[in-house]
Amino acid sequence: MDSNETQNQQPQPQATGRGTGQHVQRRPVSPRQKMINLMYIVLLAMLALNISPDVLNGFTLVENGLSRSTQNATEQNRSLYENFEEQMKANPAKVGEWYEKAVSVQAMSDSLYNFAQALKQSIVREADGRDGDLENIRNKEDLEAASQVMLAPGRGQGDRLYRQIVDYRTRILAMVDDPVQRSIISSNFSTEVPKKQQAMGKNWVEYMFESTPAAAATTLLTKLQSDVRYAEGEVLHTLAKNIDLKDVRVNQLNAYVVPNAQTIVQGGKFSARIIMAAVDTTQQPRIYIGGRPVSLRNGLYETVCGSVGDFTLAGHIEMADASGSTVRREFQQKYSVVAPSATVSADMMNVLYAGYDNPVSVSVPGIPSNRISAAMTGGTLQANGPGKYIARPAKIGENAVITITSQTEAGQQKMGAFSFRVRKLPDPTAYIPFSDEKGNPAKYIGGRAFPKSTLLAADGIGAAIDDGLLNIAFRVISFETVFFDNMGNAIPEVSNGDKFSERQKEIFRKLTRGRRFYINRVSAVGPDGTTRTLPQSLEVIVR
Repeated sequence: MDSNETQNQQPQPQATGRGTGQHVQRRPVSPRQKMINLMYIVLLAMLALNISPDVLNGFTLVENGLSRSTQNATEQNRSLYENFEEQMKANPAKVGEWYEKAVSVQAMSDSLYNFAQALKQSIVREADGRDGDLENIRNKEDLEAASQVMLAPGRGQGDRLYRQIVDYRTRILAMVDDPVQRSIISSNFSTEVPKKQQAMGKNWVEYMFESTPAAAATTLLTKLQSDVRYAEGEVLHTLAKNIDLKDVRVNQLNAYVVPNAQTIVQGGKFSARIIMAAVDTTQQPRIYIGGRPVSLRNGLYETVCGSVGDFTLAGHIEMADASGSTVRREFQQKYSVVAPSATVSADMMNVLYAGYDNPVSVSVPGIPSNRISAAMTGGTLQANGPGKYIARPAKIGENAVITITSQTEAGQQKMGAFSFRVRKLPDPTAYIPFSDEKGNPAKYIGGRAFPKSTLLAADGIGAAIDDGLLNIAFRVISFETVFFDNMGNAIPEVSNGDKFSERQKEIFRKLTRGRRFYINRVSAVGPDGTTRTLPQSLEVIVR
């Protein structure tokens, strides 16, 4: 320094030494020294920026190698896509699920690949101008081009690239099961910044593209494209393999006929499925019926049908496929159980009674009662339970015809028509109701001695048809009793409706053992609404 510089120096404030308590005087720096120091810093920066052409040419070699590998992977992937399309046309049901996944892999892979290609074009044009050629970069050492494209405020594409890589990595890993491949793909698309001094707190975009030469930045994006095609190919191979892994291996083919019904009514339709079934004799499927496992020999299921009606055999079958996964298939088969039946009809017995609820049973062998319906002409027919009806003919002397139809596979089918003669109900028989020694209801219809005590306990008489076939009660309106005195004179007494009058009961008390009287002129109304007077008399012998 010259004397003038020494004279112009100003004393500097003292700095306190750390840990000593002493004061150290800082040497003043002249403007000339400051200029020298600045020039030295600029020189160091220029030396740092002077990248060797050999290094830049090395990036070009790496770029060309990656491009060739990417192109080969692209061709292989295209072949896999064509194979998927061919299989989809041949068997859409089997391949459809995996074909849709392959299409989605292609879409998201092309999206990231094309975006990386667009970024490479933008970096080259930023470095060489609008006529920049990606195949021949002139300013390979340009340190600003990548920074401008990726990090420029407001228009930088770095954050968008980062988000697309993270999204692609997440979606592609969800389709890969092999742990080794998952590790490789995860590493290829890693967005973590190395924890070293050179990172200096930068994020992934800054670490990768800030002050990166144009040649290096394009090479990094080419590597990303190569990783995309590699990951795409691995997923496609996995999807193609899964098509066959879901198959169940078979070693025997058999023909089967599966009918919809075993019993067909004349005029009905027989239908059956004729199929070729494939089986694997090396492993037995697990069969479940009603949620419980069952052991069946040769798959034959048998059960004793103890009740009639419609039933459903339902369950599922489980079997392992080539990948070891369990394949489950539901099954369901409906069947009907009918009671054994035979119809015997006598020509002289096919009679219905007018004005009476005649019970009628209807059945068709081989057809459940809930598929049978009946209708009648010349009266009304009302259902009264499964296979049970109440027939009420309208007129005496006119035949009533009951027509039976059933629901079959061919639709409503007529099963037959049955004609019945319509007659008037026969006359009932008069009787005295009483209770026997065990307290059971009984009827006295004459022919034997009747205890006087039982007679006195009776309230009146009844009338009914009770011949073993019919059991029809009539309502008694009136009757009379006829007694004979010692001279043989008949003494009639009229009842109080269907009850014994007080006069009749008084005479009962005076009757001695062996005496007889008669109940006649019984007037009764039947269920058909007609009133009739019974021609028979009831003889009562007192005991």
